Formats: sequence, C-alpha cells, structure tokens
Amino acid sequence: MSRRREEKLAERADRLAEEQALRAPAPDGTGGQPWAEPSGRKKRPKAAKPSARDGGTDLAPGTAPTGRPAPSDKPARSGKEKTPGRAKELFVPHRGWYGVGGGRVGYMDPPTMWRATTVQACGMWPFAAGSGSPMTGVPLGQHLFTGATVCGDPLNWFTRARYISNPSLFMLGMPGLGKSTLVNRMLIGLAATGVVPLVLGDLKPDYADTVRALGGQVISIGRGRGGINVLDPGAMGAAAAKIGGEAGEVLKAEAHGRVLNMVAALITIVRGRPMDDHEQSVLSAVLHHLRERTPAGRTVLLPDVLRVLTEGPPRVRAVTLDRGDDARYRDAVDPLHRSLLGILDGPLGDTFASETSTRINPDAPAVCIDISGIGEADTQLTAAAMLAAWSDGLGTVAASHALADAGLAPRRWFFTVLDELWRPLRAASGIVDRIDALTRLNRSLGLGDAKITHTLKDAEALGSDADRAKARGFVERAGMVVCAGLPRTEMEDLGKVVGLSRREIELVSSWSSPPGWGVNGDNEEPPGRGRFLIKVGGRPGIPIKVAITDAERHLHNTNTRWTPNEDAVEQAAAHAARQVARPAREGVHGVHGVPGGPGAEASGRWTA
Repeated sequence: MSRRREEKLAERADRLAEEQALRAPAPDGTGGQPWAEPSGRKKRPKAAKPSARDGGTDLAPGTAPTGRPAPSDKPARSGKEKTPGRAKELFVPHRGWYGVGGGRVGYMDPPTMWRATTVQACGMWPFAAGSGSPMTGVPLGQHLFTGATVCGDPLNWFTRARYISNPSLFMLGMPGLGKSTLVNRMLIGLAATGVVPLVLGDLKPDYADTVRALGGQVISIGRGRGGINVLDPGAMGAAAAKIGGEAGEVLKAEAHGRVLNMVAALITIVRGRPMDDHEQSVLSAVLHHLRERTPAGRTVLLPDVLRVLTEGPPRVRAVTLDRGDDARYRDAVDPLHRSLLGILDGPLGDTFASETSTRINPDAPAVCIDISGIGEADTQLTAAAMLAAWSDGLGTVAASHALADAGLAPRRWFFTVLDELWRPLRAASGIVDRIDALTRLNRSLGLGDAKITHTLKDAEALGSDADRAKARGFVERAGMVVCAGLPRTEMEDLGKVVGLSRREIELVSSWSSPPGWGVNGDNEEPPGRGRFLIKVGGRPGIPIKVAITDAERHLHNTNTRWTPNEDAVEQAAAHAARQVARPAREGVHGVHGVPGGPGAEASGRWTA
C-alpha cells in the first residue's frame, strides 16, 4: 500500500470519527447539533435571545431589543418548536488535523509501561495480576514472549525463593552468543548485595575488568607475571592463629591437608600418574617437620622440602621404614625427590618455587585470579595454576566461615565462576575431582557456582570413563541449567538429562542459526545472541532476552583481539596521509620549486 493511499484512508477515518462525535446525543438527552460540517466548513451559530437571567431586560413577546417587532421564525418541518442546540464542542482527531500545519502524526507511540509493587501501584490500578515470571534475584532480562522482567541467580533462588535445592548453575551454548555476558551480569548484581564473586582462574580474561570496576582484587599468575607458593597456608593459617584454641588447631590441620593435596596434585601433573601411598606419607612427615622447625614470619618453600629430604631427619626416616639403612631410605625417597626436582627445574618452577606474589585479600569485595598469560598449549602450567587458584580460593572461603563461626567476622557468601570449563577439565584429572566435590558440598560451604562450557560433548573428550561420568554429573546436579543457542542433536541429548519439550528444543535450536548473507552493518548480531532458556527441574523453561548496557559492553568484551585500537588506527591514518601528501607536494613544485622542474618525476612517486 502506497503512502498516499495510507494518508487518504487515515483522513477518511478521522472525518468519520469527527462526524460521529458531533452527531452524538448531548448529556441532557437532546440531539446533538454540529457546529462544523463534515467537509470542514463552519456554520454560524444562531444568537440566543437575552433574558433577565442572562443579564438582559425583560421584553414583550414579539419585540426585538431595539423595540421593533421581531421577525417571525420559520416553522420547523415537523411542525414542532425547534429545541436549542447544545454548546459548541471542539473535536480534535487523535492523530491531529489533516493538512499543512495541522499537526497530524502518522505513527502514534505506544504508552510507556511501568512496573511497580502491589504496595505502590494498588491505589493507581487495583486490578493487578502477576505475569508468572520469577522476580527474585539479579535482573537478567525480559521474557521473550510476554516482555515481563525475569530475575534470577543461583544464590537467591536457593536462599530466598527456594526454587532450587543446590546453589549452582550450568550453562551451555555455542561461542559468541553471550554466555559470559549473562554470568557477568549475575556477578555484578550479586556483588551489589554483598556476595563476594571469586573467579578462580580467568582464562581469557573475561572478568578482570569487571572485578576492577567493583573495587576488587585482580591477581595475575604466569611466567614473569606472578606466582603462588603452594606451601603457604594463606588465609587459613592467618585465621587459625587468630582463632586459637581447639578450633584454631582444627583449622591448622585442615590447612595442612590442603597443602599436602596441592603438592600431590603438582607431582601428579608432572608424572602423569598419581603418587604412591608411602610417598604421600613421606611428604606429610616432611611438611610437619618444616612447620615445627620454621620460625614465625617465614614461609616454607618447595626448595625447603628438597633440603629436608636430603637431610633425612628421624621423623621422616621413621615413615620410610629404613631401619637405619641409608640405602633403604634413598630408595624410598628418591622417586619423590626426582618429581620435586622436575617441578622446580621444569615448566612449573618459575611459578611455584618462590613466595606468593599477591595473597588473596579476605576482605576484598571481589577476587579474580587471571591466568590468561599462560599459553594455550601449556597444559601442564594451566592445570597447575588452576589447581593452585582453586586451592587458595577455597581456603579463603573456609577461613572466612571459620572466623564467622567464632564470632570474629560477619558471615559472607561467595559466588565462584568457572568459564571455559572444557579447558581445565582436559588439563588434569585433579580438576574434575575438585569440581565434583564442589558441586556436592557447595551448600555446606556457603558457596554458589557457575560453570560455563559449549556442549555436553566436552565431557566426552576426557581421558577416563570415571572422569567422563563425573563431568556428566555436573549437569544433573545443577540447580539451574541455562541454554544458549545449540544444535538440535545437542539439545536432544540435553533433553534426556534435564527434560526438554519438543517446542523448547526447536526454540533453542533456532538460536544457533547464523545471520543472513545480506548483513553488512557493523552492529549486526547473530539471531540467537542474548537469548537464553532457563530450566529448573521439571518446570517449563523460561526464555529470556538480555540487553546489555553501555557500561557492561565496555567492561565485558570477549572479542578484544578483534577490536581495532582507535589510537593506533588514527596514528596509522595520519602517517599514511603524511606519506601521501609529501610526495604529492614535491611532485607539484619540483625540486627547485618550479612545476615540472628537474626531479619532479622522481619525487612524485608515492611511497607506502
């Protein structure tokens, strides 16, 4: 339909509405009398006769105000007296008058919608009804079909709403559809309520800038960036000294166990197989000996463990059952000695052989351990850094709860983020065991978590059947399962675990479609970006659309390497302009300032 025809139809509709309004009965029950014809020409209204009530003088019937006889009125067609018309009413079409200067609008904006609680809005509109979408937790976005606001996060749905029985979230989706952006919004919202976000191993990094903006602590780990002393008890040791007494001794024993497990994990990474049982006994005896002999204020390092193994004190020899024979002692400790030398002189030595560069601040509003400086191919160092970060971070959580139990600190909740789950899972089997324990015990730890990966097939790539079974259990035990765009086959496999309907499978599968070939704008996005389906148990899924703010867009950009540096681009453009202008100028004026003079041809060449 052409624009001219639309205008004619709109004009006709306005004129019909005007005629109906003018012909409507008056409030006193009398018939309406239009003061304007449908064609828009105005009629001159008849003058009313003055009376005493109107401020005039009393006149005899048939006498005009000037004393002359009044002209007789023409009789009405019906033979009855004509009733006086109602007062003039100005009718304004809802789109404005048609014509030049009439103020007519072709499009009317819908009214603004506002959301309020029943306490605030009951006086304005008492007939309120809920939309059916959850409103507890961090505001995530709008319902894809109803437009209602949807709120949620693992901690609030576990503690306040009681929607889930486990404060954990598992997210799947193809790359580039906004998975990290949604978790980043949860991180910001939870930090505003006092929850402490912990990103224990940021691999890209995706969350370092957000943690800095929240006033949190960012710790960089990697060669030449910073290291972690795996023998440092960290926050647990400080909390044990502060608590004292029996509770402090219990916390010291827990810190000893964490240090022992961390060193055993590093040896497992270097060897490619777990430690023997007698080697763990020898290592535990060495750590006890160092803790008793090391003066206060000094931290034990891995080279100290090698020194004790070389010296062979009685406490360590008793565990090896050497019976006073040096040869038997060396046979028992040499494999452990060689593995520790492999850690110090191998790819892990620069990161774990010295003091901790930056300790986690237990009072920080957010913490991010950035390991993005480690190369993609350096799987051993990645696995070791992830294990050390999780050991240190969870030790900080345990220390915080121990201080709260002793009444020495307020109770704090924590929210851990493990993005790109496929990478740490493939780095070492110890990561699988640690995450598996976390998903089973996070209720007792006061800790919520979010795990992000691409597909369920990431778990199938693990080395052993036991690890694959543990990884599949992450989805089964998750309180919330959030799906971004996924292929149909992947959605059907996921439906066997979380129970997806056919319509939900088709909806999420449509989000994985690529954009059309005809898009050419800089801001074009895939059709499924920002769209998610939230599944909780057997409930119907909640489809949402997330629209990020400018602040979130600047803080969280997972494609920073593909974003041009504006300063560098401007400098390159200015340099190119100077390179172009110089030979062009020289080519015009020549060497001697004469157009076409000697050397003009040579100097007129453009250099890139």
